[in-house]
Amino acid sequence: MSEHRRKPPQPQGGGRASARRAAPPRPGRGAPAGRDVPTASHSGPYAQQPAQGSRADARRAAQRGSSGRGRGGAGGPDKRLINYPRSDRDGWKRFVPSWKLVSGTALGFFSVIVAGTGIGIAMVSTPDPNKAAQAQNNVFYWADGSQMVATGGSMNRQIVPISSIPRSMRDAVIAAENESFETDKGVDPMGIARAVWNMGTGGSTQGGSTITQQYVKNTYLDSDQTLKRKVTELFIAIRLGVTEEKDTVLAGYLNTAYYGRDAYGIQAAARAYFGKDSQDLNPSECAFLAAVLKGPNLYNPDGGIGAAATPELNEDRARKRWAWVLDREVEVGRMDPAERAKYTEFPARVESEQARGMTGQIGYLVDTAKAYVMKTKGITAEQMAMGGYRIKTTFEKPKVDAMTKAVEDIRAGLIDEKKRPDTDTFVQFGAASVDVKTGALVALYGGPGWDKKYFSNNANTSGVPVGSTWKPYVLAAAMEYGTQNSNGKGISVDSKYQANDLTVINNREGKPLRDSSGNPFRQKNESPTAFGYVTLNEAMEKSINVPFAQLVFDVGHDKVKNVAKATGILEESINPNNDASFALGTSTPSAIRMADSYATFAASGMHREPYSVTAVEKNGEKLSGFEPPKDQRAMDNAVADNVTKVLENVIENGTGKKAKKLGRPAAGKTGTTDENKSAWFVGYTPELSTSVVLFRTDPNSAEKKLISMKGVGDIPSLHGGDIPAEIWTEYMGQALKGTPVKDFPEAEDIGVTADSAGAPSPTPTAPVTPSQSPSSLPPSSPPPSPTPSKGGRPCKPWELYCDPDTTRGTTDGGTDSGTTTGIIGGPSGSPSPSPTGRPGRPGGLTGSTTGTAQD
Repeated sequence: MSEHRRKPPQPQGGGRASARRAAPPRPGRGAPAGRDVPTASHSGPYAQQPAQGSRADARRAAQRGSSGRGRGGAGGPDKRLINYPRSDRDGWKRFVPSWKLVSGTALGFFSVIVAGTGIGIAMVSTPDPNKAAQAQNNVFYWADGSQMVATGGSMNRQIVPISSIPRSMRDAVIAAENESFETDKGVDPMGIARAVWNMGTGGSTQGGSTITQQYVKNTYLDSDQTLKRKVTELFIAIRLGVTEEKDTVLAGYLNTAYYGRDAYGIQAAARAYFGKDSQDLNPSECAFLAAVLKGPNLYNPDGGIGAAATPELNEDRARKRWAWVLDREVEVGRMDPAERAKYTEFPARVESEQARGMTGQIGYLVDTAKAYVMKTKGITAEQMAMGGYRIKTTFEKPKVDAMTKAVEDIRAGLIDEKKRPDTDTFVQFGAASVDVKTGALVALYGGPGWDKKYFSNNANTSGVPVGSTWKPYVLAAAMEYGTQNSNGKGISVDSKYQANDLTVINNREGKPLRDSSGNPFRQKNESPTAFGYVTLNEAMEKSINVPFAQLVFDVGHDKVKNVAKATGILEESINPNNDASFALGTSTPSAIRMADSYATFAASGMHREPYSVTAVEKNGEKLSGFEPPKDQRAMDNAVADNVTKVLENVIENGTGKKAKKLGRPAAGKTGTTDENKSAWFVGYTPELSTSVVLFRTDPNSAEKKLISMKGVGDIPSLHGGDIPAEIWTEYMGQALKGTPVKDFPEAEDIGVTADSAGAPSPTPTAPVTPSQSPSSLPPSSPPPSPTPSKGGRPCKPWELYCDPDTTRGTTDGGTDSGTTTGIIGGPSGSPSPSPTGRPGRPGGLTGSTTGTAQD
């Protein structure tokens, strides 16, 4: 037998099975290649194998040996401080931490948190509840530096003990804001975690979620929503939670919280809203005060700062919150249902001490200046109420007095609510006056006064359409940008447009507009007179609707909106609809904005933002940001001067003739809306721009809808050329008394004649009517009696500038709509050369011409 076929000797006591167990595994199947596993040659003897069950051990040993991992090398002890990833596990199991690692990490983290918290608590002190009682007055000054009024911080801020705070007040606040107050430790861990996470990741900010935290914020910290402040608040709240009695914390919170009406603390709030001490409040009044704590700016029924904080919106929120607080008390077991059923009427409030301290126009002046300061510096209502501000305003006392006298004189002679209750009730007056050179608000009339319980500022009107005072923007856009009939060149005021009543208006494609019934839309004038084709100058003079309803489509609505915004009209007050009535004044800028906007025409196209504050000091330090706004060019100077020339003609020969009594160069425009729901006169001299508005609305109604003024003052149809023009003239005469007479800049001839579609060619003169004067004017020879022969009325003794030759009823069109307006805003363009040497805006007449206007 050959050598290689000879069988190896069998081990003792094992037989073949033992031999097989002793044989090494063959490569490729028994063990992976590359491991330190001994193999036998084909010709050598078989090596002895380990016992059964050791293959897994062999693999682990091979892994430890070949990779270098293990305890001190191959099979040695693991010398790492933390055995992670775990050396005694394979695959994904290596990354599963052991229970020792988890528990040790948690213990360490908890120890760090406890130590940090302890250090933080030790480093902060308990807040002083009297700090919030140290509010100072805000002092407001006239433009000449004399003091106007000191207000804010003057309320009773007596700190009262918990025994003087009725149980019903405590129950209402706990039920509404922190149900677990009596059992928690001053903080809500989940609430804090949410707030920290949101602020740390840039999400929405959150305030303190417990009464203790809110107390800390009110008395110890500022109102900044930052992570640092939140952590500090947390430490102080924890300290208070373990060191102070719950009654002490609750009394501290209620004694320092802000309730509106410049009232800090429950005692001041009880006096401010109900004229009683805190201990005498009933559960309904307590629920009201708890509701106001949600946010006085939005829940004080007097109203607050901002478009969303009107008196009507605030009252609606306050009523709903008051009812919810009472229901919530029942829900959490702090009020019996039978007790809740007693309170169905929203609690009546007394007149505020703040209102009693600011009579006449002072309340509106202060309110306007406060809003400007708060917006400019980002100051909250609570911070402002803490006082300490010295605020110098732009208001000039002689001009404010003159405006008040002008309005009150007219009101006394016009309004008789007892004699004519159906027509003379709820008539409201508003006015504003702006310095043309600076944009400073020098005077305003906001209403009868806060002391008369009228808190809405009519100078910052809301929802009162401006009527035909909007037409100058349409004309200015046509001069600036041209029309589709002028190949992009600005047009002249000598361009003629159809003016007949009920003329069909065409869109930019030359197709008739359609009314709601699908029929061609026909624009209505104030008068049925057949004017025929008239120049735009004459259309403005007589305030004829039809030419401007068509012109706005020929120019493009967007171009008109651009011009209005450039002069300071806020976009949110501009009617977004691109219809014919847009040209007739369905937008609703405030009286302040209209006065400022028209000042742009007076200043040859330079716009200046309206402002009411020139300097502010806080604790002796002057605050920045109250410099006069910079000038911005709004339109070409030649365009502005030509608009002024047209508006001078309105006063000289048109619907604003009553203003001629001023006796100095002046320009202006009347405005009246459908059904005489509002009447405006906006006019200016080279020095002052002033707007006056009349409207009628019930200040106590929820919707504040406008009511027709037909019959007011026994006048069948009240227009902008009537009472508003008379107020404007009387005020401007007094305000400019002693001021040298100054002329407007001479207007150069500009533009091309571009008649509307359908105008005769060559352009004819306007068709001759029975009288060349407006249809509403009487014949040139007045009747011997003071009674006009064509629908007028005799002059009354109070009518300082009554003209018996003028018949009321000549004016304007438009419908009413409503938006809320404010005080700040208004873009403009940049300068470009003009033939006159004065800067003009690119795209204007004196700049390069543009293409056909597009909507």
